[in-house]
Amino acid sequence: MPFSQRHLPHLWVIGRPLFVTFRLYDSLPAGREFPKDAMTSGKAFACLDRLLDEYRESPRYLQMPSVAGVVVNAIRLGADTGYLLHAWVVMPNHVHLLITPQSEVPKLMQNLKGSTARYANRLLGRTGTPFWQNESYDRLVRDADEFRKIENYILQNPVRAGLAVSAEQYVWSSAYTESGLKPAAG
Repeated sequence: MPFSQRHLPHLWVIGRPLFVTFRLYDSLPAGREFPKDAMTSGKAFACLDRLLDEYRESPRYLQMPSVAGVVVNAIRLGADTGYLLHAWVVMPNHVHLLITPQSEVPKLMQNLKGSTARYANRLLGRTGTPFWQNESYDRLVRDADEFRKIENYILQNPVRAGLAVSAEQYVWSSAYTESGLKPAAG
């Protein structure tokens, strides 16, 4: 199991599901920290994600259809070459993925974030400024029950954030269907 650590620990296994979250540069208030001893890593993540959903002063480039489209296309393209894609959502300032990597995760993330940053910055007329926060959050999925919980968490994120009434209505999500209804399982 490859393991690395910068500010966050990173543990992943090729062929095992992985929950990944990455966010825009400067998308959280400066100096915002959570007490390390007061909560579990899961609770700290949930607090951080809620703050991302609520922090309106952050860059929100991903709410622009042209920029969100670049990210969605790159996510789908990565599914053709580097991972099995289970669920995803592009929020105004962050992205959640549930994938099963088929190759080295650092390289996958470098490709995904690097290509989208270049295109998005070009669309926005930005130069010399980071687009994505350097480090991503990831969690190795432990079992099928946790997989289902994470998948639901990802798909319901736009609903919890007040961006859609149902997951199926949020355009920048794997749950989206044009009619707002998921197709019947066949």
